[in-house]
Amino acid sequence: MRYETVIGLEVHVQLNTKSKAFCSCSTEFGAEPNSHVCPVCMGLPGSLPVLNAASAEKAVLAGLALGCNIQKVSCFDRKNYFYPDLPKAYQISQMYMPVCLGGGVTIESEDGQTKTINLTRIHIEEDAGKLVHGEGADAEFSFVDLNRSSIPLIEIVSEPELRSASDARLYMQKLRTILLYADVSDCNMEEGSMRCDANISIRPVGQEKFGTRVEIKNMNSFRNVQRAIEYEAKRQEQVLSEGGTIRQETRLWDNNNNITLPMRSKEDAEDYRYYPDPDVLPLVLDDKFINDMKARLPELPDSRRKRFMEDYGLPLDDADLLVSDIKYASYYEEAVKAHNSPKMVANWVMGEVLRVVNDKNCGIYDTNISPASIGELVALIESNKISGKQAKEVFALAVESGKTPATIVKESGMEQVSDTGALEAIVQKVIDESPAESARYRAGEVKLQGFFVGQIMKASQGKANPKLVNDILKKLLS
Repeated sequence: MRYETVIGLEVHVQLNTKSKAFCSCSTEFGAEPNSHVCPVCMGLPGSLPVLNAASAEKAVLAGLALGCNIQKVSCFDRKNYFYPDLPKAYQISQMYMPVCLGGGVTIESEDGQTKTINLTRIHIEEDAGKLVHGEGADAEFSFVDLNRSSIPLIEIVSEPELRSASDARLYMQKLRTILLYADVSDCNMEEGSMRCDANISIRPVGQEKFGTRVEIKNMNSFRNVQRAIEYEAKRQEQVLSEGGTIRQETRLWDNNNNITLPMRSKEDAEDYRYYPDPDVLPLVLDDKFINDMKARLPELPDSRRKRFMEDYGLPLDDADLLVSDIKYASYYEEAVKAHNSPKMVANWVMGEVLRVVNDKNCGIYDTNISPASIGELVALIESNKISGKQAKEVFALAVESGKTPATIVKESGMEQVSDTGALEAIVQKVIDESPAESARYRAGEVKLQGFFVGQIMKASQGKANPKLVNDILKKLLS
């Protein structure tokens, strides 16, 4: 029997606010354990939470960027469960009246189809703390760090419309790009700022009823999301083919062994005993607030990609790569503003600049070469002041020294000789000094052109413009 995979994703995104969701403690990552805590995020009796206004702003910005309907009234609920790192024994969340409904994420699938994955909702909630398991003499203990407790999150819940692990990865990548454009999170998956729970079931092809779903918790890389879904779909298919039944449960992804492992039986909403939080007032938004948030949104990736193709004449693949990161796109546009040669500038940004980004593992604005310098470098090439080969040398020196390309060319005496009269004199001298080769060339041995170009470049100390050299050489030898 052939089966179809049904996937729904719940993506938790840490909002990049300076303080926590319901108190004024810092959200800075990497601080000493339990140094960013107070009675509210420690859940001490009598402490009262107050919603951080920046959390509401960021949640609404995310909703607008994803095409959601912003709810003018949303409310907070208590989600009850007992974990050692959840001091209140409940999490403040939005079960019944979330801040955003609907919306969607459009992806270009690997089969070439454009698909929109609809969203169910986006709601605000707080994060739990973190368990740190002991080592060595402390191996039998686990320690609780509450620095992460009450960090503001949004949970983005998709409809179960994804049908392949590769589409799930593409959805996550597109979602991250949009959120980075909207500046609501740093989406740093290694630090847990963006993590994913995947709900997976399979059903016979053609059947409308969903199968029993299994949830895989807390995946923090695109690769792991795809691999975990692929494994789990195959596991479920094997269980059914052997006559077994799928249990509704929560599983974990074991990255070392590339398998999912049982964690606990899957909870449903009734298990959490949701009820309205009496300590947190409803979030009430007016039209002015929503319109102000709309005005804060930048040009989003799909719109920017279309503009790059229309205004700059870039092919789809180039535009895709450049808009995949808002900083890449901004860097590129600044370089084009410095010198209006869109395609050649794109080639340098996508090639040499991004190579430095990868080699140094740094941001594009930390490469030590500015967008204006890239524009200047392309201008030097197009004005025949340096060759393409020289440009790579200039680029490397610019990255190393921080100097502008024009300064490097001037200081090194690298500027090409493009004066036609001066070049003709050099070319004629080389021809006169090579009578045998000249005669053979004129007799039809045109491969000797490389010999002449080499001699001319040597005579000009590498400064002769290669294109002009070839043109002059052909004219004088014909």
